[in-house]
Amino acid sequence: MAYNFEHLLADSARVHGHLCPGQVLGVRMSILGLTKIGIDDPRGRQRKDLIVYVEIDRCATDAISSVTGCTLGHRTLKYVDYGKMAATFLNLKTNYALRIVALEEARQIAKNRFPHIEDQMQAQCEAYKVMADEELFSWTEVSVGIRQDDMPGRPLRRVVCSRCGEHVQDGRECMDDGSIFCVACCKGAYYTVI
Repeated sequence: MAYNFEHLLADSARVHGHLCPGQVLGVRMSILGLTKIGIDDPRGRQRKDLIVYVEIDRCATDAISSVTGCTLGHRTLKYVDYGKMAATFLNLKTNYALRIVALEEARQIAKNRFPHIEDQMQAQCEAYKVMADEELFSWTEVSVGIRQDDMPGRPLRRVVCSRCGEHVQDGRECMDDGSIFCVACCKGAYYTVI
């Protein structure tokens, strides 16, 4: 199946709320990744064959989710906070994975390709639509080890934190002196109770 870039971009921009360079990059990155790992129907018959790891919480991640159908709730979208415009596409059937990184040089290429467009974001959007994959991205085959607790599907187990009493799923608990704790009680929370 050939991916319809314009349709996917319009869909992605609608979901994201606006069209921006990150949307174009995310859609292009998704098409490249899916094609290279042999997934041609990620939202249909192959929806259970794909996991995508995203390394940034920016616009491109919304595009990747929109194109692939991968979501946190389905446990097929994994967020790894590296702050990089990169994603790894994993075909669960073949165990073939490809990590794709957006090239920083693409910004300058975009500026040079469309010098008549004064708005930098608009120039990037237009350039990213037509630039070659090699101008936008680098990619490499990788191996991804997935714990059984991280696979899509129902939780394999649930435990109760001995301090706060909240339930913890999917092996995310900590053990200390033989007691079970949630990460917040064991290592500290991102929030403060007031």
